[in-house]
Amino acid sequence: MILFFLISGLFLGWSLGANDASNAFGSAVGSKMISFRKAAVIASVAVILGAVIQGSGTSETLGRLGSVNAIGGSFTLAFASAATVYLMTKFSLPVSTTQAIVGAIIGWNLFTSNRTDPATLTTIVTTWISGPVLGALFAIPLFMLIIKIKKRSGMHIIRFESHLRTGLVIAGAFAAYSLGANNIANVMGVFLPAFNLHELNLGLITLSSNQQLFLLGGMAIAAGIITYSEKVMKTIGTSIVQLNPEAAMVVVLAHSVVLFIFSSAALSSLLVRHGLPAIPLVPVSSSQVMIGCVVGIGLYKGVRNINFSILGQIAAGWIATPVITCVLTFFSLFFFKNMFNIDVGHKIPVGTDIQEVTVTADPKTSEIMRYLLLGIILAGFLLATYYYFLERKKRKELLLSEEKFWKNIK
Repeated sequence: MILFFLISGLFLGWSLGANDASNAFGSAVGSKMISFRKAAVIASVAVILGAVIQGSGTSETLGRLGSVNAIGGSFTLAFASAATVYLMTKFSLPVSTTQAIVGAIIGWNLFTSNRTDPATLTTIVTTWISGPVLGALFAIPLFMLIIKIKKRSGMHIIRFESHLRTGLVIAGAFAAYSLGANNIANVMGVFLPAFNLHELNLGLITLSSNQQLFLLGGMAIAAGIITYSEKVMKTIGTSIVQLNPEAAMVVVLAHSVVLFIFSSAALSSLLVRHGLPAIPLVPVSSSQVMIGCVVGIGLYKGVRNINFSILGQIAAGWIATPVITCVLTFFSLFFFKNMFNIDVGHKIPVGTDIQEVTVTADPKTSEIMRYLLLGIILAGFLLATYYYFLERKKRKELLLSEEKFWKNIK
């Protein structure tokens, strides 16, 4: 039964992949420097690695905002968030999954009479402003640097664009990794207090309960990238401002740096050791940071290059998302509790440790999760192998057709 409740979390992960995760390669695909299919495969692998390796950094912040203490509540929050993000995606609006899940947590707090921590909420909301601003501030000098390197190198345009294509792939992979590390808390964070699995030993590595959930959520994100992110990629890459290859690379790189900064516990600890303020480990909005980067490039080129109509629609989506999700969550909790008699959570006494409200899964559930994850990993490996050989075959056929063309010319 517990595994059934995870379905809404997987739906939310799929929605994030379809919307937010496309930002890693949106500008690259929009500028036609890389095909959508190659971008989707690279982003999928990188986002899973980021989720598993570095995904725990931002989960504590959402836990302080609201510790959902029943699996039924976790299911409802994830479902309401996923439904909102999916609705926005249908209208090709790159909204924030972070805003959706924050709105859902506030809705749960209101329903269960739990207090919403104002300090945590302020920290998260502040990043909705600072994220895009930092994106623009990183993007503009990086763009100026790339332009200067291009002029001084004297490199032929074809060779320069070849290097840019390689740079876009590397930057896109880094962006997808950073997204997985920063935003997996949005997908599985509400399940952590109510879902505690036994450790999973895979031989070379051992996955904790949180990492197992992050792995499953990362795979859901990857599925969203592959199946439904192409439309949003084109919105990001071409509709707001036309991006040349140089700008596309800068946008992806600046976006990934901002996400990485807000999810790196090691970097935050390093600053504290040197007497500097700690970086808040907050799941920032990937879409907002990306838009900030794109607008920064647009401002550098001239305001007339920015499509303010599209930008206004996206801004409206940012405002509407947390409100819609909060209201939808509140009424969904009421519906599930009263119609199906499902425990959706209760008020937590002030000062209660999160470990005291965590539910430990029975051994059978952990065993099912073990075989489920192993099966998905094996299926993913087989699909990746098939894709590799398919691409290799196509490359050979292309080379043969080019050789035949030149022979006919002669």
